[in-house]
Amino acid sequence: MRAHTEYLWFETSKREEYVRITDEVAAIVERSGVVDGFVLVSAMHITAAVYVNDWEGGLIADIQEWLEGLAPKKNYRHHRTGEDNGEAHLKNFVIHHQVLLPITDGTLDLGPWQQVFYAEFDGRRRKRVVVKVLGV
Repeated sequence: MRAHTEYLWFETSKREEYVRITDEVAAIVERSGVVDGFVLVSAMHITAAVYVNDWEGGLIADIQEWLEGLAPKKNYRHHRTGEDNGEAHLKNFVIHHQVLLPITDGTLDLGPWQQVFYAEFDGRRRKRVVVKVLGV
């Protein structure tokens, strides 16, 4: 069993942003030398998420609009702590913070339209994602 860990760093210019990271994850898998196994891609912040879906602008806008309907900007109890990002925490809860992806023959084994995304819900500050490759 082989394990390999790298980190991706983000500092988005907008508070909410969706970043395609498929190529970066694939490069880490390649550097790992793992031929058969899994890669865990996990946001290390509770106001960000990682997900897999289609890379199409209309769909990304639809996801953003759908999440805004589920967790609109409003005065959450969490804001009593001095924070103003209650909706970002809820969006993380819906999308989740990580994905586990298969590796076959040394490459990401994704479906024809699947792409990996980092979703930032409380940006404009430095955050990271851990990419942990496990396998043989």
